[in-house]
Amino acid sequence: MGNDKTAILDLVREYHRNNESSGFVPGVTPVLASGAVLSEDDRVALVEAALDLRIAAGPSSRRLERALAKYFGLRKAHLTNSGSSANLLALSSLTSPQLEDARLVPGDEVITVAAGFPTTVNPILQNGLVPVFVDIELGTYNATVERVEQAIGPRTRAIMMAHALGNPFPVAEIAQLAEERGLFLIEDNCDALGSLYQGRLTGTFGDLATESFYPAHHITTGEGGCVLTDNLVLARIVESMRDWGRDCWCEPGEDNRCFKRFEQQMGSLPYGYDHKYIFSHVGYNLKSTDIQAALGLQQLNRIDEFGEARRRNWRRLREGMDGLPHLILPEATPGSDPSWFGFALTVHPDAPFAPGALIDHLECSRVATRRLFAGNLTRHPAYEGRGFRVSGPLSNSDITTERTFWIGVYPGLTDEMIDHSIATVIEFVTLPH
Repeated sequence: MGNDKTAILDLVREYHRNNESSGFVPGVTPVLASGAVLSEDDRVALVEAALDLRIAAGPSSRRLERALAKYFGLRKAHLTNSGSSANLLALSSLTSPQLEDARLVPGDEVITVAAGFPTTVNPILQNGLVPVFVDIELGTYNATVERVEQAIGPRTRAIMMAHALGNPFPVAEIAQLAEERGLFLIEDNCDALGSLYQGRLTGTFGDLATESFYPAHHITTGEGGCVLTDNLVLARIVESMRDWGRDCWCEPGEDNRCFKRFEQQMGSLPYGYDHKYIFSHVGYNLKSTDIQAALGLQQLNRIDEFGEARRRNWRRLREGMDGLPHLILPEATPGSDPSWFGFALTVHPDAPFAPGALIDHLECSRVATRRLFAGNLTRHPAYEGRGFRVSGPLSNSDITTERTFWIGVYPGLTDEMIDHSIATVIEFVTLPH
């Protein structure tokens, strides 16, 4: 059987080599905004896990959780089926009755940014809490400490924000503000794996942090994500809520790790009720699988390589477009070293051309574009009639809605592709309009 498996995996490697992509043709070959960079070893890892029929969470999942916690220097990582689920779990954990007086309750406020992706905000609403929207800065596309501080009100209990396109918000200062005001801080680090602020990894400043392993992100498990924390109480709540809300912490297929499986009394259940079927939270099933984790373990080895490629591609774009008129080019937040997710461009309000015209030109040249996610979320139909508060004007969020988009920097892009993106932007911007 072992020889059969080796032979199959050798064929997988041969298949991978025979199906590698061909060269780049400007204007013909797509320059994608994002995508997974998958190696021969990644393909083998997936097939090997499938051959072993590791179809649920198991040894590879535990190994990946430990490896992620070690990478961040945190005590716990819990894998999920998506980054969106990770956000839901992180915020929901703060509503646990086990936190007693510290728990968030319906009507409490959570500060977040208006210009972002919905799944940073949706868990706030899904838990009966009130989003408080603040504006961002053009160029960094992040909120400032001053904006966050001004948004704090009598019922504010937490801050939940994403590092925009991999560019850190001033997280050390906001973490200090949160501590001074007795607020929880959740870092949505889904676009920023490997980014640094003041020499420290983003995702390590808050009470909780989240990651996404969707193919667009820095490493991938296909679908997937995780919740990270250094707080063992919060980690246990996250695990319970992820795993149906159960109180038991045995791994699947494991029994009686606590040696009290039939020796407890909880709620109004009879004494000795099987602890594997006692539920202490209203939870979900948001676990991932070992097949996903097998891929993630391979991808994790390449975080530094991928991060350097993203930085290199971003610098090449930034230097190539430096000085172009009518465009606001992106800037790293002071004190940060981003592992960039994308390269944002904002067409200046006084430009002689519309943003859509530049986007059309890029798309026709096979350079993929993406909007800065939802732009101003308060303008979307999903949030009409929803209870939220706005702190200050959202002028820059409106500008991003109408005038901002981004192009790719992911590691699958070559210098030729980046140069084609630069040339396409220059060609359009320098034309008479």
